[in-house]
Amino acid sequence: MEPTTAQILDFCAADPIERVFLEEAARRRIGRFLAVEEDGRIVGLCYAGMNLVPSGRRCGELARSLTRDGVQMIVGEERAVSDLWETAYRYLPEPRVDRPGQPVYAINTPPPPGETGLRVAARGDLPLLLPACAAAHIEELGVDPLERDPVGFRRHAEAQIVAGRSWIWTERGTILFKAEASAWTPSAVQLQQVWVDPAARNRGYAKRGLADLCRLLLTQAPTVCLFVRRENAPAIRLYESVGMQQVLAYRSLLF
Repeated sequence: MEPTTAQILDFCAADPIERVFLEEAARRRIGRFLAVEEDGRIVGLCYAGMNLVPSGRRCGELARSLTRDGVQMIVGEERAVSDLWETAYRYLPEPRVDRPGQPVYAINTPPPPGETGLRVAARGDLPLLLPACAAAHIEELGVDPLERDPVGFRRHAEAQIVAGRSWIWTERGTILFKAEASAWTPSAVQLQQVWVDPAARNRGYAKRGLADLCRLLLTQAPTVCLFVRRENAPAIRLYESVGMQQVLAYRSLLF
């Protein structure tokens, strides 16, 4: 079934951190949703765009209707992704990467201030931010977005700046910390693209920048969250150092 926005929001309200992306997509009316119903209520939901984002139960029943050419990733709560993939593998290519057990971290209490120069990025920051965003993308996903879709990637980076969803701390032309919001609802802000210039790493800038960003965002939403590769020990230490705690696990399949 194709759910209404009201049905999607009701479903997302049951787990607003896990379903933060789904809720924002529904509120902004982007992408396509399919759902599984029981007794008039959604029990399984999946967003279909370039990424497939399942949640809840019985997502495997949606696989045939959702799969299409051009899917770049399946990502979401680990059990929901596994359920979907048990059927979707028949219709999609073999993933180049499978990342089970990705910790999802969240924080709802402001950490001590980092006393940084963190600020909302401006249009004039784009020449500095664009290669940094591409580098962060390569580190995380193993694909250079400036080769795959340079126009689209630049447009996305600029749109994030215009929307006030990109933050940066620089000194003398070096990015000491940057991050973006990948989803934002009344219940939570989900971060992505947390990055420090390699030449400035291991000096405490990431902890200070993330602390100040969490403090800022917690004045605007009750929770800040993100997810991370389970083998990325430095990132996990960073998130835990500012008081983030693991609340669930995601799984990602990259194509």
